[in-house]
Amino acid sequence: MPEATVAGVLAELGELEDPKIRAVNEKHGDDHGVNLGALRSLAKRLKTNQDLACQLWESGDAAARLLALLICRPKAFTRDELDSMLRQARAPKVHSWLVSYVVKKSSHAEELRQTWLADPDPTVAASGWELTTARVLTKPEGFDPAGLLDVIETEMGGAPDRLQWAMNHCLAQIGIEYPAHRARALAIGERLGVLKDYPTSPGCTSPYAPVWITEMVRRQQKS
Repeated sequence: MPEATVAGVLAELGELEDPKIRAVNEKHGDDHGVNLGALRSLAKRLKTNQDLACQLWESGDAAARLLALLICRPKAFTRDELDSMLRQARAPKVHSWLVSYVVKKSSHAEELRQTWLADPDPTVAASGWELTTARVLTKPEGFDPAGLLDVIETEMGGAPDRLQWAMNHCLAQIGIEYPAHRARALAIGERLGVLKDYPTSPGCTSPYAPVWITEMVRRQQKS
């Protein structure tokens, strides 16, 4: 799509809008109705375009912001720009893609992780925990699993849903990746009971940390 304009892209996103998809997404807090497969196809046609990405983000439209995250240059953003973007966006999918596709690839990821973890806004703090879980998995050097478990044990039970989910994910990954801390992670999960009754489809692993940890460790030992 040569010389794409913001108006042209927004018009195409409008044509992709599906009321049924929007209805489903809105149940999860996401205010858009564009099929994500179609969104990715559009991003592939547009290719990387930082200027267009910034303009799409500024439109405030959720689908446009998701598209912006697919065509931007993650390393082109400053630390303050990424912090501002996270605070501007409230939709869970936009937050998730911003952290996964942009912040994790940025040189500012560790600084933002520490800043967001301590933020009083639970939605911002949840993103800090997402980055913390990524570090558990990819860059464990210098980490303090025991200290993280202390915080999780104290705060996860009463945390708002999105923050609780992010902390639970970190708890499970510590239990999976750190054998020395596995027994404590299991005990915390059992005592707090977070997501114990979460409905899980057949063939899927429950997000309840004791079940999640046990199943993933079993698979690791089997492989």
